[in-house]
Parts: sequence; structure tokens; C-alpha cells
Amino acid sequence: MKTIVVKVGSNILTTEYGINDKRIGSIAKAVSTIHEMGYSVAVVSSGAVVAGKRKLHLDNKNLDIKLKQASAAVGQSSLIRFYERRFAQYGKMVAQILITQDAFDDRRRYINAKNTIQTLFSFGIIPVINENDTVAVDEIKFGDNDRLASLVAGMLGAERLFILSDVEGLFDKDPKRSKQACLIEKVDEISDELMKVVGNSTSSGGTGGMYSKMLAAKHASENGITVNILGGKRPANMVSILEGKNHGTLINAKIKRLSSRKGWIAHGIKAKGSLSLDAGAIDALMEKGKSLLPSGIVSVTGTFDIGDAVNCEDNKGNKVAKGLTNYSSSEINRIKGKKTSEIEKELGYRYSDEVIHRDNLVKL
Repeated sequence: MKTIVVKVGSNILTTEYGINDKRIGSIAKAVSTIHEMGYSVAVVSSGAVVAGKRKLHLDNKNLDIKLKQASAAVGQSSLIRFYERRFAQYGKMVAQILITQDAFDDRRRYINAKNTIQTLFSFGIIPVINENDTVAVDEIKFGDNDRLASLVAGMLGAERLFILSDVEGLFDKDPKRSKQACLIEKVDEISDELMKVVGNSTSSGGTGGMYSKMLAAKHASENGITVNILGGKRPANMVSILEGKNHGTLINAKIKRLSSRKGWIAHGIKAKGSLSLDAGAIDALMEKGKSLLPSGIVSVTGTFDIGDAVNCEDNKGNKVAKGLTNYSSSEINRIKGKKTSEIEKELGYRYSDEVIHRDNLVKL
């Protein structure tokens, strides 16, 4: 079965009084319809922290991490209860999955999470996925659920990612501030210039604005996933889109899909450091599809171990590739600029001729 991921933001699900039960009902109806069309569907849902704050009568100002995590614990139970009740009206069962970034950083846990979700799909169950804010600290946070949704879509090899927003799609200006703002109906490639136009905005209820949505869409499209950003107040438009109609903004998938492993390297695992490369090494990686050898490394930034992800940069600091290293940062500092034949002489051992093998390397 083809897979669809639906991301729902806090502003769509909550009001000043708490969780918007009616909105969850309309989302459940649309997702259930998509499920009946033959798709496996996963829902990535925000709203737990906001719902918890309102149950605890806390305002949005000056909440420390303990209060936010307590709010998440209180709100998460309410949120899944609403989903469970509303989906049951359409004969659908849901499952709650709480996840943190470290589930993506480790390949074994990544595969385990993927297998769990696919097993739920085999039972016809709709997973409701959220960041585990109750225990997450900065080192294992996604930042926002837009990024989480793109990672889940990539992990599951989804055909499409729907991002339900509090605006109708991507506009050339902020529609909340300008009446002249025009909807951009289709985007073939998310360029740096387009990202600058979007700007780093943030919504009042959640942690992400249109910038984070477009960044998530960029990662998903690079993974071969079609993305639709559309208004969350009319979730039935998702069904309409699958029937061939147009709503919101369509971001076309890039023609070549990354493999599951390379998609994980590119977007799933966080880089622990970076390697600055000379022009010859960059040409070998980017134009000739070669592995990274120690001779092309100029400098090392950060502290990392064998198997960690690192960025490869040019002399201006531009990221050109990302990969899994065969040597630690301290080892690379000793062998950088040297020939492969000198590795064992310098270290007393040699794990590999390559610092990063091309099978573990993704061009950015």
C-alpha cells in the first residue's frame, strides 16, 4: 500500500479553550476517507503542549522547560483521547507513538521505529505520532513537528506529505499582513531565494512558521516525496487533491528518490561535526562520485566518533556533502592531508582507506 503522512499543527487543533474537538473530527473524517481509498496513513500531530498549558491555566510567556514538559504530559493524554474517540466514529483504530531525535540518530532504532509503524499499518491502524516533549532535551529535540513529519515521511517511503497549516498555502507575501498576497500554487524547486522570501517566521501557538514548513518540504521533496501545504480548516481538501484537484501549494518531488539509507544520512541523523575539504576532494566527491580520502581534508571541526555523521564543507563553509565517518575526530586530525598509505604509520592501525566511503556519503 502507498503511504501518506499528514502533519497537523497546534494552531489547527487548539483554541483558547483547549483542544478543538470539532476540528479533530473533520481531520479524522478526511484521514479515514484516505485510508478507505487504499492508503496507509500516519498522522504527525502537534498540540500536546498547548493543550496542557490551557488545562493547567498557564500562559505562553516565560515557561521554563519543566513547565513545558509537564504541559506535554498533561496535554498528550487529552490529545490522543480526542483522536481515539473521533477515529472510532469511522471504524478506525489509532496508536500513539512518542518519539525523539535519537530514534533517528541510531540506525537500529530507526529501523525498529519503521518496522513498528509498518506493523501497525498491516493491522489497518493509524499511528498518531508526536515528539516526546515530556522527556526531550535540546540534544534530542526535532525543533518542530514539521521536521519530524518530513523525517517520518522519508523513513516510511511515503508517496505524499500533507502539511495542514493555519494559512491556505505558500504566498508571495505574508497573507496576514498584506491583502495583495498571492498564493503560489506550484513549486518545482525550493531555492535559497525562495527560502529568503519565506523568512524565518514563527506561529503564536506552535514552534514553527512557514519557514519551517518549507524547510521540511525541501527535505521531503529531495527524498522523492510530493508535498502539499494547505489550509487545515478544510482537511477534506486532502481527499480532493488525491482525486486530482488543486488546493494550496504543491511542491513537486525531485525525480530521483534517495535510497532509504541515504535519505536517513541526509536528513535523519544529525551531524556531529564537519570536515573542510580542498578543491580536489570536493571535485572527487561531487563530480566523480568518489569516496573521501584523508589527503583531501584540510581541517576538522567538532568532536565525533567512528560511525557518526559529519558534514563536508568547502573553504567558504558551504555544506557540499554529508556522510558517516570511518574515523574519529582525533584520528582524522592526525591523518588529514596524508596519503592512505600513511594512515597505519601515523595511527598504528588502519580501519579503512576511506575516511567516508561513497556508499555512506550523500551530496547536498
